[in-house]
Amino acid sequence: MPKYRAGLIGLGWMGMLYDLAERTGVWDVDDIDRPTPELNIHRRFLYHENPGTEGLPSTYAEALWDRPEIGLVAAADRDVKRLRAFRERYGVVALYDDAGDMLAIERPDIVSIATNTKHRADLTCLAVHHGAKGIFTEKPMAHTLEEADRMVRTCAAAGVPLSCGAITTTHPSFERARQLIRDGTIGDLVSMEAYGPFAQHQNWSYFLDSDPAWVIGTGDQPRRESGSDEFAGQGMMVTESGLVVHFRKGAPGVRLTGSKGEMAFDFPSAWQRWETMEVEGRQYRVELPWPGPQFVPPYGGVYSLNDVMDCLAGKLDEPKNSGRRVAMALEVEIALKLSSAKGGVRVDLPLEDRSLGLNYDWFR
Repeated sequence: MPKYRAGLIGLGWMGMLYDLAERTGVWDVDDIDRPTPELNIHRRFLYHENPGTEGLPSTYAEALWDRPEIGLVAAADRDVKRLRAFRERYGVVALYDDAGDMLAIERPDIVSIATNTKHRADLTCLAVHHGAKGIFTEKPMAHTLEEADRMVRTCAAAGVPLSCGAITTTHPSFERARQLIRDGTIGDLVSMEAYGPFAQHQNWSYFLDSDPAWVIGTGDQPRRESGSDEFAGQGMMVTESGLVVHFRKGAPGVRLTGSKGEMAFDFPSAWQRWETMEVEGRQYRVELPWPGPQFVPPYGGVYSLNDVMDCLAGKLDEPKNSGRRVAMALEVEIALKLSSAKGGVRVDLPLEDRSLGLNYDWFR
């Protein structure tokens, strides 16, 4: 018998559709008339028949279904077509068009929240209220600092691990990179860079040694016609310990520079590492093999859920893409926007106005 009962809120692309249908050009919208593509309900994942990839599913539904210690018992969505598809795929009959009702009646131990962004904070806190032991959500985590604060605070008070988004950071290769740094493989970490703060797909916050202290930003753009006002410039952030993080156009996903070497991750080229070696009195920068595991796409909800389960088993203190780390990155991104708008002045953290936030033109 499964140890945990799980419920899924939201049967959109990351909730269910990615593993049943080809991606269309129509984004999910906030109404019950959003289109549902043609579905292959009987598709299955055969790991050994996926050469060159890990053969993993992408969605939260499939991730929950695949764990032997989890029983997927309920789902909620306002679209009856998607509820029918979910029932046919997984044999689950506890289906709801109201997520609050599902949480109150079913009281699942593990909750996945793949709704539109604006509902995520309320549903996360409601899941905790109804006894959830672990939560993993779609990205973006939230629109505003207040929402992110509330999610982090509520989960922390109840001891509930919270993972906010299936991003590359959730892959085990990132945990390996962090361990290599702790082991001194590249010496003392002296700086870090990334191509942007990107609070909803950040790779850099996982490697911070302390909280952000201040930022300077430049080159931001007004809100685009698409609806997004994510930070579009470049800048720098300094932590309380003095570590400098550069946000530079053209940089890889994350580059970690140490006193004795360097490692970098970029998609899809994955992890590389270099060490400084002395040969006959001269120093050379030599590329060394990545010790593994190496990043292999696709990545998805499997790793977000795995981190939550490892937390419940006492193997992790918090998920790699924890709500705390994502909220930290969100604050840095907003602060960079404020700095750029004021001509590149230093902006100290934490920000006082917690109503500040970001708008997105994706994963609404």
